[in-house]
Amino acid sequence: MVSPAQPGAPASTDDAAPIRAVPLRHPGQWLAAVVVLVLAGLFVYGAATNPAYRWHTYAAYLFDTRVLAGVGYTLGLTVLAMAIAVVLGVALAVMRLTDNPVLRYCAWVYIWVFRGTPVYVQLVFWGLFGSIYKRIDIGIPFVTQFAHIDIQALNAAFFFAVIGLGLNEVAYMAEIVRAGIASVGEGQTEASTALGMSWTQTMRRTVLPQAMRVIIPPTGNEVISMLKTTSLVAAVPFTLELYGRTRDISGVNFQPIPMLLVASTWYLAVTSVLMVGQHYVEKHFSKGVGRSGEAR
Repeated sequence: MVSPAQPGAPASTDDAAPIRAVPLRHPGQWLAAVVVLVLAGLFVYGAATNPAYRWHTYAAYLFDTRVLAGVGYTLGLTVLAMAIAVVLGVALAVMRLTDNPVLRYCAWVYIWVFRGTPVYVQLVFWGLFGSIYKRIDIGIPFVTQFAHIDIQALNAAFFFAVIGLGLNEVAYMAEIVRAGIASVGEGQTEASTALGMSWTQTMRRTVLPQAMRVIIPPTGNEVISMLKTTSLVAAVPFTLELYGRTRDISGVNFQPIPMLLVASTWYLAVTSVLMVGQHYVEKHFSKGVGRSGEAR
């Protein structure tokens, strides 16, 4: 038997009136969206009707075989330079974290030099490599020579472009990897040592896998940056990459604006693909980690 409610007692939650939640209106957001859409529409209309853009030339050269070959060279430069940067960057980061003062200071000097000078200046030096070192002798100094390489006779602009881009990027990748390794707690290293792992095993099995979630995002940004930095290899000189090819074509048809649009379109397309790939790689290495960065 249910006793009647006492006078003054709070009403039951079952008898409470439902709450009518009224969403907060944001008229300013709608107004800003309308203004942005109008401005974007005006810009697109103005660009589409402006004869200076020469859209017919843009369409004619967008899938030109020379441009597509330039895209291939750009991707080749990016992949090879980043491969050098990742491998040597890990080695340089380990050198900076070692207890050996010679290795530590050598790594610091390398990073200081290559981060402190512009990449364009470094590429110019690599372009002049054949003038600085006309011949490289291989052998025992002051005793005998086994062979020599005539640098000036080599047609190695692509090789020097890859080396120049890769060695510059090593300095940045070393700092990225060092920050990722430093983000792993010392307890992880101590636990691995207690299990009998060597230093190499500890780095390979314990530290680096956990550091990847810190290393991957800036590394993805560096890959995208490297893709665009390849436009500077004309300093070597190497002009078969995307920007070099479009610039050479514009020098013949005297229409630089549509050719710049062609190059920008391909850079944007490849960058978009890389951004999607970076998203999924980050998602893979973030498994089991909460938003605060702690393991679940």
